[in-house]
Formats: sequence, structure tokens, C-alpha cells
Amino acid sequence: MPIKRHSEEFKKQVVREALETGNSSIVGRKHDISPSIVARWVRAEKPNPMKTMTKKALQASPDLSEDPKEAKKAINQNTQLKKLIGEKELEIEILRDLLKKMKIPLPPR
Repeated sequence: MPIKRHSEEFKKQVVREALETGNSSIVGRKHDISPSIVARWVRAEKPNPMKTMTKKALQASPDLSEDPKEAKKAINQNTQLKKLIGEKELEIEILRDLLKKMKIPLPPR
């Protein structure tokens, strides 16, 4: 079976639909694509807060560069807080999926 190549425009449309519906399986079946591929495209489209926030934090705080110890301490604290936020977001997503599986209506975001 040959590998299908999809255009970036098509991928973005599929990702947009998957994010709107919250279900990559339905969108995958609709477009005759494996749900795992749709999920992979969605993950690739979501911004990685760890990378973007670290760069922005380093650029936004030039006064920290005067004292290397303070800068390192702030960066470590920032990294710990980002990990905590990421864990909480993951926990929320897991709980939302569980509620969907139990067919309990979700509160609006």
C-alpha cells in the first residue's frame, strides 16, 4: 500500500476540525485517515509552551543577566512552574476524556 502524502493545507483543515470536535477518530474516519495520524498532526500543531516560554523569559529579563546566580535560580524556578502547569493541563485533559467516556456533560471552557 503506497504512502499517502497530504498537503499542508489539508492537514491544517483536518487539525482544525479535530480541535473543534475534540475527537480525532471521527475526523479521521470522515477523511479516510488513521485517527493516530490525525492525533499526531494535532500534537504537532499545538504550540509547545516549554520552548516558547523559556525563550521569551530569557529575552524579556535582561536585568537577570547581571547576576548569573539570580538568573539561574529564576530559570530553574520558571522551569519547575512550567512542568507543574504541564502536569495540571495533562491531568485536566485526562479527566475531560474520562467524563466524555462516561457521557457526563462537560462544563464550557
